[in-house]
Amino acid sequence: MANGAHPAEGAPVPRGGPGRPRSEAVEQAIVEGVVRLLEEGVPLAELSIERIARTAGVGKATIYRRWPGREALFVDVLRLFEEPVPELPGTSMRDDLVRLLEGLRKRGLTVRSSAMLHNVFAQMKALPKLWEAYHATVIDPRRRLTHEVLRRGVENGELRADVDIGMANDLLVGPMLLRTIMRSDTPLDDDLAERIVDTVLEGLRPQAGRGAA
Repeated sequence: MANGAHPAEGAPVPRGGPGRPRSEAVEQAIVEGVVRLLEEGVPLAELSIERIARTAGVGKATIYRRWPGREALFVDVLRLFEEPVPELPGTSMRDDLVRLLEGLRKRGLTVRSSAMLHNVFAQMKALPKLWEAYHATVIDPRRRLTHEVLRRGVENGELRADVDIGMANDLLVGPMLLRTIMRSDTPLDDDLAERIVDTVLEGLRPQAGRGAA
């Protein structure tokens, strides 16, 4: 992909819908066909299964045997450019949160470096089914993981017992999303994840002389 945003060489193609045993070469051709069309500036709304099949040199039925529709195929393509869900160090809530936010920072750097990816994410908001599928497949699992880390923090006494977990998640993720999506002119410094986590936790940790509840 342009501007250094290609998926890692040899990266596995995510699996789509149910179907017969798959051919990795065929799936790779289909995914590369989608990427090629996107790099050529074809809008997401105009990427029909027929056009993708023609570009990939396969039949439409071949695609439908692997993905139930365009949304599932597009999500699988986009997942190739996502930072993998990180392995958490487990040493503390703070360290786990830093690792999770660092993944968002790196994702922001990838999107910034690729005009194609930037355009794709902008277009997704106008395609409700794709936006919902992307959230269900990519965003929601990461949010649930952050919630689990925060709940463990409450159980371990690292976080006040009265903290709203959903709100705490938004307070942590919000600043990173603001800088990576809405304020692309702001720097994404190497220590940004640490600074965000430490700033938010300063107000959420149990305070001396104050009850945890």
